[in-house]
Parts: sequence; C-alpha cells; structure tokens
Amino acid sequence: MNKSMKKSMKKSPITTHILDTSTGKPAANVAVKLFKLTNNEWVQLTQGTTDSDGRITDWLNTEIEFATYKLVFDLDSYYQNQPTPAFYPEAQITFRLQDKKHHHIPLLLSPFGYSTYRGS
Repeated sequence: MNKSMKKSMKKSPITTHILDTSTGKPAANVAVKLFKLTNNEWVQLTQGTTDSDGRITDWLNTEIEFATYKLVFDLDSYYQNQPTPAFYPEAQITFRLQDKKHHHIPLLLSPFGYSTYRGS
C-alpha cells in the first residue's frame, strides 16, 4: 500500500479547515464540535481542535449516514489571542450529506465575517 493510500484511510469522512483571511494563515487551536440532526435534535458526535495547519482530519473514524450535520466553531477562544476581537462568537455551518464522497467543510474567517464552501 502506498503512502497516499495509508494517509487517506486515516482521514475522517468529514474534515474541516480554517483559514484566517485577515492574516492569510491557518487558524490553529480552534475548538470545533460536530453534530448530527437526529429526531429533530442536535446530537454531538465528536469535537476537536484545529492543528497548526488549521485542520481537523482525524476526529471521526466511523461511517457517516445520509443526514444533516452541523459544525460549530468556537471563535471567541480563537480571537482572545488576536489583536482584533471577534464580532461573531461562533460560526455554525449546517450541511446535508447525500453521497458517500469525502466531505471537506472549510471556513474562511475574518474578525467581521466568515464564509464556507464544499471543499475537496
């Protein structure tokens, strides 16, 4: 088995990455929680903290179901160590899994706004 195959086997089926667009650098040490909507209630599946590259890739090692999920990013704790305080104390990204492909959910962050897209 080659190195790239080993690496992909360890990757969670849902991953995230945060880029602080105000600095052009990854946002490290951001707490993130992953929830799944079950019977009209949000159930926390796992939580993690972004690494030095702003990524979480290894926090979920189970199969995912077709369902609605939510990532909650704790921005207050991140911005406590930044020169500009956060306008948004947290960011929530709700998304629906409808296929078995890998789902990468990036967050582009600044003190006064954020955006996301379906990554690869």
